[in-house]
Amino acid sequence: MKKLTILGSTGSIGTQALCTAEKNGWHITALAAGRNTELLEKQARKYKPDIVAMFDETAADELKIKLADTDIKVLSGEEGVTFAAEYDCDIVLNSIVGIAGLKPTLAAIDAGHTVALANKETLVTGGEIVNRRLKEKGVTLLPVDSEHSAIFQCLQGCADRREIRRLILTCSGGPFRGMGRDEVGRMTKADALRHPNWTMGPKITVDCSTLMNKGLEVIEAMRLYRLPLAQVSVMVHPQSIVHSMVEF
Repeated sequence: MKKLTILGSTGSIGTQALCTAEKNGWHITALAAGRNTELLEKQARKYKPDIVAMFDETAADELKIKLADTDIKVLSGEEGVTFAAEYDCDIVLNSIVGIAGLKPTLAAIDAGHTVALANKETLVTGGEIVNRRLKEKGVTLLPVDSEHSAIFQCLQGCADRREIRRLILTCSGGPFRGMGRDEVGRMTKADALRHPNWTMGPKITVDCSTLMNKGLEVIEAMRLYRLPLAQVSVMVHPQSIVHSMVEF
């Protein structure tokens, strides 16, 4: 039985990962979230991890009271989430939003855990540090984001990276596709949150609508696959049938 830790368990990726783990009979050893105490309490009672952690210390205090009738240890703050990343497991799934995911990623690597990464800011902000640490510790990093997972799978049969002509990241174009600068300037947050293809959290949805997310993914691809910008391109693909591709 594999042991799994999920950082960001109350988000879209985290909740899907819990369903997948349940179907495969994996044991959840630790969960971490930001401030959603209601959902994290439900997850803790269902999956019975050894520990749970919350970035928000006030939320953690509330969760301690909610889980007082269990043996589950409740931790708080960056230190608590980092401890969860280090805790006994086989794989750490990091789906924390933002640069807050960097330290837990490094902690998981130092602990020798395989890292399933869905936190692109880890590589955008600290890619060189992460890659160096992965090499030093002999740890495997598995990309979870759909685009980078697609590329990862395409490259499994590639024995020589010199065979790669370019990586092609696809992009739906979001709700503002085809609009001019003036028209986009009149759009609201509500407009940005109406993504035509995907249901995601508010930050990632807005980033996708503005295409900021795709810029981050280009940097992430360069770090993950150690290729220059000239070999990473973006293709607008409104149908979202193909997640990403490799041209050899």
